Amino acid sequence: MAKKNNKSIYAAALVLLLGGLGWLIFSGVSESSVYFVNVAEALALPEGELKNARLFGIVDEADLSGGPGTMGATFRLLDKDDTSRAIMVSYSGAVPDTFKAGVEVIVEGGVAPGAHAFTARTLMTKCPSKYQKMRDEEKAEKAHQS
Repeated sequence: MAKKNNKSIYAAALVLLLGGLGWLIFSGVSESSVYFVNVAEALALPEGELKNARLFGIVDEADLSGGPGTMGATFRLLDKDDTSRAIMVSYSGAVPDTFKAGVEVIVEGGVAPGAHAFTARTLMTKCPSKYQKMRDEEKAEKAHQS
């Protein structure tokens, strides 16, 4: 009879262990999940849905304050496909050297309930002209080798 009691204790411990592990995985995945949307999609989402998101778009020349070498920037982020759609972004960290009007950026953060601006925790810039130049040089070198 002692063996039956041991089996039930092991089974209960296994169920508790698997249940705890499942809960940790579920809560970790749901808390760290981030929507990756453009400006138009972000504006279409209900206010509560934009708590944790990555937005990509183009920095507008209008309403741009702050820049490289400063701490923080406030700017309008334009939708890449429809520049009539825009959202204000406020960022308080170190601004990348490549940040300027007309550059594509990705910001990660959210909109607090009742706030009308996207508060970014991270700001990353894309510098397509720099990489395009590198690609053109590589193509020219390959063509020259052929």
